[in-house]
Amino acid sequence: MSRLFATICLGLFLFSVAAEAKVVVYPEIIDKELIEDNRYKVYVRSANASDEWKRLQVLSVDVDMDTRSKAAMAQFDMDAPVEVKVVTGGIKVSDVKIRPLARGIQSKSIDEHTFMFRLDRPEKLSVEVNGDRKRNLHLFANNVEEETFETLDGNDVIRWGNGSKDIFRKNCRLIYFGPGVHQPKDLPNNEINIPSNCTVYLAPGALVKAKLRVDRAKNVRIIGRGYLFQPLRGVEITHSKNVTVDGITMLNPMHYTIFGGQSKDVTINNIKSFSVRGWSDGIDLMCCQNWTINDVFLRTSDDCLAFYNHRWWFWGDSKNLNVTNTILWADVAHAMNVGGHGDDLSKKGEVMENIVFKNIDVLNVDEDDDNYRGVMSICCGDKNRVRKVLFENIRVEDCEEARLVDVRVLFNEKYNTVPGGTIENVTFKNISYQSEGGDMYPMRIMGYDVKSVVRNILFENVILNGNKMKSIKNVETNEFVEDIFVK
Repeated sequence: MSRLFATICLGLFLFSVAAEAKVVVYPEIIDKELIEDNRYKVYVRSANASDEWKRLQVLSVDVDMDTRSKAAMAQFDMDAPVEVKVVTGGIKVSDVKIRPLARGIQSKSIDEHTFMFRLDRPEKLSVEVNGDRKRNLHLFANNVEEETFETLDGNDVIRWGNGSKDIFRKNCRLIYFGPGVHQPKDLPNNEINIPSNCTVYLAPGALVKAKLRVDRAKNVRIIGRGYLFQPLRGVEITHSKNVTVDGITMLNPMHYTIFGGQSKDVTINNIKSFSVRGWSDGIDLMCCQNWTINDVFLRTSDDCLAFYNHRWWFWGDSKNLNVTNTILWADVAHAMNVGGHGDDLSKKGEVMENIVFKNIDVLNVDEDDDNYRGVMSICCGDKNRVRKVLFENIRVEDCEEARLVDVRVLFNEKYNTVPGGTIENVTFKNISYQSEGGDMYPMRIMGYDVKSVVRNILFENVILNGNKMKSIKNVETNEFVEDIFVK
């Protein structure tokens, strides 16, 4: 009886878990500037096949500054395994590739216009039909939100509406953007200033046409499942401390997706972004310390990630910058870029140290100019001294034009006023690159002169097209490089 009772209890428990599984579809956004993509119809349901399909809104997103292509994007929340169905309309499906390839997600054909696949956990995916990487479908499956604010109200809550001007109230505890389109009026630079000790919540189905600016503030959170649409920048965090940005999506910012200047103790999590303009980098940091960037997807028309020292009105060293569990797609320029700008007037130069890139999937890098082709790049100028940088568990898929590694002390006449200082103690560990056609340009490691050298570089378990790297015979170097090791 006890075994039977245990079996019954287990069955009831599993039934309860299945009954409570959530698939959350966001409210539809209607706006004349926001275009829907009619090439794909996307449906989702829990892995229990008896559940009804829920249709997702599929948005058009601009990608690749060179071609101005129209890709697609859809997203939803899940807390248990789901099935996804994609209908391609007029496109006959001969091949489906779901990236990152390391996830091992395979599709099943239903008919010549329809395919399905299963997700066991939240993912950020590029679904490519018939090899088309410019007009692909980006699918983001998020965790179910733990916080919502529909019922919260009070004197210290701003429920944003068009024309709201009380955003500068200093005792604000919550700024709430509900479902719908929000276009602030009469604000300088079309930006919303966020005060200290405040949460900004973008609800699912919210479209905010503004930049969110955190300046000289602390204890700020910007969270939710809503969108920032064509802002000057997405989120700007300057001279601030203890800031979190989590869950939101940026569509076509005119400049950076997230900009950090002389700020510390910042967490960026589950951010998605698409950009198609010049200088529309993903996350750019200047003189920042103690940043954690986790689980983001960046498809940009300039550097996906760029970490610098002094520029403009920001000064000081950069330390303890950690990027983990992230997917990068650079339609232009670098995927990961370190060291370009610094204080050329200082005696010794500023320091960049303790920088980690770990568990990263790079889906593409396509750059015409050889000065900016690095997938993993440390290009050190303006007296910067860069040291203790780790690239670990980096998986790079087929790239159009790129160098897997580009480590140089240099003088870039376009951006630097003097050469860089030194680059020391850089590790490339568990790196893989798999080409589907042509190969990359050679890796490059170069110092500038006898005082501005590169030293102590380690390659450990680097696999290129299935072959382990055993020497540096195919790496471009010069006489200002000391101690390169291959394990």
